[in-house]
Amino acid sequence: MTPQEKIQADLSDAMRSKDVLRLSVLRMMKTAVKNKEIEKMKPLDEGEVISVLNTLVKQRKDSVDQFRSGGREEMAQKEEAEIKIIEAYLPAAASEDEIRGAIEEAVKETGAASIKDMGKVMKAVLGRLAGKSADGSRVSQMVKERLH
Repeated sequence: MTPQEKIQADLSDAMRSKDVLRLSVLRMMKTAVKNKEIEKMKPLDEGEVISVLNTLVKQRKDSVDQFRSGGREEMAQKEEAEIKIIEAYLPAAASEDEIRGAIEEAVKETGAASIKDMGKVMKAVLGRLAGKSADGSRVSQMVKERLH
């Protein structure tokens, strides 16, 4: 079952069970995927769908920070609930050790010696972590630490 089919099936279940928050989040996910398909003018593969969902999670995390700094705790909690629903459709997150291992392999493969090689290393690391969910900013921070 593709991620789009799973979202559609769960959308129907949420309608039947009258789960308002889940229904809202699933509709938003379906729309985001559909908009990306329209933009690319072709159906998305599984990796592209995961990328769209990761973007939605990142947007929600940014919103949580904004709401918390603005003193809107109830809105921050709603965004966090949405993140949990979206993350259920993402592959398991890469562990710290998996990320470190991928960074070491990428540094050896690219021959990176300084921070100037960061772009090459990041591309290689993210390629190795394909199929797993990894926070790009965390990976970037770990690559910087390794290259210094």
